[in-house]
Amino acid sequence: MSEKAEPESALGEYGPGEGTGAHGAGPGPADGVRTPGAPPQESPPQEPPRRAPGEGRRRSWTRVGFSLGLGATVAWLAVQTVLRVSSMLTLLLLSAFIAIGLEPVVGWFTRRGLRRGWAVAIVLTGFVLLLGGFLALVIPPVAKEITALIDAVPGWLQQLHDHQSAIGRLEDRYHVVEKAKQQIGSGGAATGVAGGVLGAGQLVLSTLTSTAIVITVTLYCMAALPVIKQFCYRFVAASRRERVEGVAEEIMSRIGKFMLGNLITSAIAGAATFGWCVATGVPYAAALGIFTALMDLIPIVGSTLAGIVVSLVALSVSLPIAIATALFYIFFRVAEDYLIVPRAMKFAVDVHPLVTILAVLVGGALLGIIGALVAIPAAVAVGLLLDEYVFPKKQGS
Repeated sequence: MSEKAEPESALGEYGPGEGTGAHGAGPGPADGVRTPGAPPQESPPQEPPRRAPGEGRRRSWTRVGFSLGLGATVAWLAVQTVLRVSSMLTLLLLSAFIAIGLEPVVGWFTRRGLRRGWAVAIVLTGFVLLLGGFLALVIPPVAKEITALIDAVPGWLQQLHDHQSAIGRLEDRYHVVEKAKQQIGSGGAATGVAGGVLGAGQLVLSTLTSTAIVITVTLYCMAALPVIKQFCYRFVAASRRERVEGVAEEIMSRIGKFMLGNLITSAIAGAATFGWCVATGVPYAAALGIFTALMDLIPIVGSTLAGIVVSLVALSVSLPIAIATALFYIFFRVAEDYLIVPRAMKFAVDVHPLVTILAVLVGGALLGIIGALVAIPAAVAVGLLLDEYVFPKKQGS
């Protein structure tokens, strides 16, 4: 009896028709019954709970609105920060431009065995000597003219009471002294003079501070220029780093050559001004020559402004000399644009004259004199970048 009960108990464990698998041979996974020793089966995925209509959309619009508001706030703060430090950024740009422009001179010394620190010190010493020589030439004439003006004031006051003199006739007609007394009594003139003196003092202090910042930053940039370049190159992917380094080095080389070419043309302009002033008897020939050389560093408008100033100084000699000086500068400007500059810049940059004019106008409108000074090198850099990355190249080139 016990032997016959075993099959029934085994069959009864699974039940009729169960545990036979696909062929009735035993339990299988298709039967939904766990086989002893087999891994547990995964439960079927459950459907996610349904959201109310419009719930996900409300959350999405809230997130988008918050992101837009935060982005607009960050952008506004960034623009305000840039505007506040725009003057400082301009000085830093000028310092970097001067450092890159003087790099060929520093490199010339380093290639001859000098350490970079000594090369930078030599270049800085030369700059300080040049600036000191300019001040030594300019300060004595200016002090002399101020002294002469102060000494002439008593004579002008005496002529005010002389009805036969030109100043006296002007006083009789316009009553300048009486109006000046009224202004002084009301406090308007005193306030204007005080404001003018305060403004002049602030301008002098700002100029000295800016000059010190530019010299200091330029010195550090010149000394650490190789390290700065290598640090900037590390932000470029290794696969493109060699190409980017080649383009950057070419841009800096062009800027340095432009700076040297500009210095050559400026030196020629200063020497021509000095020679003309000596030949025609215009005073302060050396100071005017250095002034013209410095102004000629500014493309297009620099030499024109210098010519106007020198022509006004020539009026102290005579009107014909002033007219002749103005004609001399017109002739020199034509010669500089068509003879001197093309030959001096032939080895440096190749920029179309229209691009030059537009770059100087835009740079001057954005950053003033500094923008006009760096406009042409910036145009050269933009041209190189366009040729390298934007304009399609011919096959095989």
